Amino acid sequence: MADDTDTTFNFEPAPELPGADRLSKYAFAGIRQLTNRLWNFTVEGRENIPLDGPAIITPNHLSFCDSVFVPAALPRRVWAIGKGEYMDSWKTKHLFPAMGMIPVDRSGGDAAKAALDTAAKVLEGGRLFMIYPEGTRSRSEFLHKGRTGAARLAIRCNAPIVPVGHEGTLDVQPPDKFTMKVRLPITIKIGKPMWAHEHGDPDDPRTLRAFTDAVMFEIAQLSGQRYVDRYASKDDRPGVLADVEKTAPPSANDDTSERLTPQRPSVVGENPINVPRPTLRPVPSASTNGSGAPPVPTRIALPRSRASVG
Repeated sequence: MADDTDTTFNFEPAPELPGADRLSKYAFAGIRQLTNRLWNFTVEGRENIPLDGPAIITPNHLSFCDSVFVPAALPRRVWAIGKGEYMDSWKTKHLFPAMGMIPVDRSGGDAAKAALDTAAKVLEGGRLFMIYPEGTRSRSEFLHKGRTGAARLAIRCNAPIVPVGHEGTLDVQPPDKFTMKVRLPITIKIGKPMWAHEHGDPDDPRTLRAFTDAVMFEIAQLSGQRYVDRYASKDDRPGVLADVEKTAPPSANDDTSERLTPQRPSVVGENPINVPRPTLRPVPSASTNGSGAPPVPTRIALPRSRASVG
């Protein structure tokens, strides 16, 4: 995949959505200028971001500065989920919401519903929305099991998920460090859009897990991280697999090597290894393309109000 040096950017004013348009416009412009001047900043696959319509951006999460570099790599303005604790600090409680951050209560369950409802409004307005599927920063530096919030939004809003993997942000800003080291390489890799209906019936709850696992597989390929089949935790430590095994012991039938290496999961209906990637626009259906290969799947027009997010 070649380096994408296109710097075209569409700000997309949206006064009806969270964020201050004027402040965001200048802030996004400033961030894009700084990332290209202060770091060896490389973006691959920018063409995979739809230039209009909704899409959910799902990066891996290693450092606070991920929220700087990933938006800087996108060709459009993006809204994002941010932890509610940012609203407790005078340094961030005004700036981050003005930039379009949607604070979320991470205690789980219904606590996150209001934030995801707001995210749905962003997508229903045809905008980009970013969420970290691991739910929090990976302290182990491995890629963790994904939570299903992004898949729920994708089904609810009939939007694709665009997996993103990045490298270098942990060196730029290690944990608990306020300053960022400059002149270091940062690479952002943007994968092809993925659709929920490619991984099962959107009405089947099992599809949420299958689709989420498939997204995490793609993120692992893009980021080069090792996958661990457990949720990220504040108790994780960098590079310690022993702790992973103590807290999530394999069953008698488990193969530990398979659990720690990303594999394409089994899905409802068919194996995603054999499913062609969906296109951004519908194509005419056909029983065959002349070569015996299965037809390219078309995008299914799902009702926007199909599912509620909880």
